[in-house]
Amino acid sequence: MLLALAAGEASGDLLAGHLLDALKARWPGVRTAGIGGAEMAARGFEAWWPVEKLSVRGYLEVLPRLPELLRIRRQLGDRLLAERPALFIGVDAPDFNFGLEARLKSAGLKTLHFVSPSFWAWRPEKLRKLQAAADHVLCLFPFEPALLAEAGIAASYVGHPLASVIPMQPDRAAARRALGLPGQGSVVALLPGSRTAEVDHLGSRFFKAAALVQQALPATKFIVPTVPRLLPRVQALAQASGLGDAIAVLPGQSHAALAACDVTLIASGTATLEAALFKRPMVIAYAMPALSYRLMRGKRQLPWIGLPNILCAPPDWLHRPPGMTAHQAADRPGAPFVVPELVQDAATPEALARAVLDWLAAPEKIAATEARFAALHHDLRRDTARLATDAIETLLAR
Repeated sequence: MLLALAAGEASGDLLAGHLLDALKARWPGVRTAGIGGAEMAARGFEAWWPVEKLSVRGYLEVLPRLPELLRIRRQLGDRLLAERPALFIGVDAPDFNFGLEARLKSAGLKTLHFVSPSFWAWRPEKLRKLQAAADHVLCLFPFEPALLAEAGIAASYVGHPLASVIPMQPDRAAARRALGLPGQGSVVALLPGSRTAEVDHLGSRFFKAAALVQQALPATKFIVPTVPRLLPRVQALAQASGLGDAIAVLPGQSHAALAACDVTLIASGTATLEAALFKRPMVIAYAMPALSYRLMRGKRQLPWIGLPNILCAPPDWLHRPPGMTAHQAADRPGAPFVVPELVQDAATPEALARAVLDWLAAPEKIAATEARFAALHHDLRRDTARLATDAIETLLAR
């Protein structure tokens, strides 16, 4: 049996890797192929194109790549229509996968989308596209199936695979020993993103902020896990930071870094959820070209961009009240923030450093945040492998 998948970016590759483990456990002889990365390849996935081909964000940034992306999508669709897999699974990357799924679905192939698009946070038009694209949706968050059902979209909550991978009680001491860090003293993890554009817009700010933190607390150590392809770029930033031996750039090892640190300065994205599951306080930052940000901001529907704040929000905040515009919803006063977010022009090195130092000076606040993240971890921990493959088996039998 052939199952086809297309994943976008490192986070999609990681999620798809966990899904492939479950698929192979349920159907040991299954063949999987399409677009994937190193995590998927380690499970025997046939990558017809590498996941990096889809790693692009923003409106303006995608334009130079658009002809290539459309060509890949057309060629992948042609190949899948010729090979007729039992199921196509689009893993996140909705801008790429929805059009492909719609084409395959209209040609009689079964389609499943893994990771509901965050239509409840921004770009609500994605919901209409999802209706035409997917026969079924696997949701990572518990509130999503009900919202999708309102739009007539079949969906299952399967939990978040990372909640089963990350231990409920991370061993900070063991992680520090493994990374050669002192057992005592403050450690700050810097995670400026897994894409080139993210590092370009946040990297220098993060390193400047780290230098300011060290001026205030000279004994602080800094660790910077990064994907291998960005290693030279991040190492150059580290060398220019003036932090010397106080900073270490790690090839990969993001989970070890999050387990070892006291607080993390982190780019908005899936990594923020990983940090929450490691029960770590964080400062979330986000920045991109000004015009792209203005275009994206106009489609926001929630006051937060970071998953930890969204997932810890009161349920009624996830529904936009009747008559309230998306812009008004995104700017609602009194929004409860569990962790600070510094976005675009607000994400200055000085502001980032102050936010990190505020965490290091507030042990009671850290303890309360760890408890809230532990509750979130319990909510997201499900038997994802069984739930996902049960839904897939049901879909295949239809």
